[in-house]
Amino acid sequence: MTEIKRRITRAVKVGGITVGGGAPISVQSMANMDSHDFAAVAEQTARLVDCGCDIVRIAVPDEKCVGVFEYCREQGITAPLVADVHFDYKLAIAAAEHGADKVRVNPGNLGGTDRLLAVADACGQHGVAMRVGVNGGSAEKKYVEKFGGTTPEALAMSALSYVDTLHKHDFYDIVVSVKSSDVKTMIDATRMIAENCDCPLHLGVTEAGTARMGTLKNAVGIGSLLCDGIGDTIRVTLSTKPEDEIPAGRDILRACGIFDSGIDLVSCPTCGRTQIDLLGLLDELEPKLYALDTRGKRIKVAVMGCVVNGPGEARDADVGIAGGKGEAALFRHGEVVGKVSEKDAVSSLLREVEDIINT
Repeated sequence: MTEIKRRITRAVKVGGITVGGGAPISVQSMANMDSHDFAAVAEQTARLVDCGCDIVRIAVPDEKCVGVFEYCREQGITAPLVADVHFDYKLAIAAAEHGADKVRVNPGNLGGTDRLLAVADACGQHGVAMRVGVNGGSAEKKYVEKFGGTTPEALAMSALSYVDTLHKHDFYDIVVSVKSSDVKTMIDATRMIAENCDCPLHLGVTEAGTARMGTLKNAVGIGSLLCDGIGDTIRVTLSTKPEDEIPAGRDILRACGIFDSGIDLVSCPTCGRTQIDLLGLLDELEPKLYALDTRGKRIKVAVMGCVVNGPGEARDADVGIAGGKGEAALFRHGEVVGKVSEKDAVSSLLREVEDIINT
């Protein structure tokens, strides 16, 4: 796979994770429990971390919620926590004072530059990063009027103006995001920012929808930018359980070839030549493959329906099977190493993968 050359950015510390500066791309999600119920938020945050979530965002709608960050720490949660704040800049300051590792603000709805800078001062004092977010509802009015709506230019210029203001105030621990429910708008705006500042960028398509369409929109939006080397942290927003966002994000990174470890499963779509229950085999195999600890190795596994598509077309796979009539050819790097019955295909392939892991 062609290596992606990452955009060079400033490194920003978010708790124990580095965002940007060449660090691995982190996957985020957001707790959706009532932020007043500290126990429920902490339990969900722990589940998200167990799913592979690197950074968890928590809404802070009022002052009573600020203590949730300290509570999560008391429960043993060490993952970076982000305070999601709108409108009330004092809540962002309080979150920085009470254990948040980053505050996420839309400067356009804070009520003025002085309030944004007050948040920056609090963040600087407590070693907290800031995510500067801009969307259709928080773009600066002058840019919306100049460009005739919430265009990519209006979103990008708004974000860049806030970054410039913070830099002039000597605050640099900034992650930037421009989001839209329109995929092309999000892509174009993010590219403009990438060309005009060195801040790390958070990627995501907002209000993307349900699991099916939301995943598709995010895959196109996030994936397009990642393949251009743009993006340092991502969130796949879905109208479903937050826990579902993490595998979707990981799969997008995997599809872009970002992960240097883990399983890369490829399979053919089947056709009239297929004489094996390929779809049934995949249903059984896929969860077992992704449950494996590859110990830092990246292993490409191919499941092909016939000898036309494998092993020749899947020659670059570390290991794979090519279906026949009630049986399958087992191959490594394009070379057939044996034949197995259809009922033994999954177990045989798993043994080959485990052998690679343990070698």
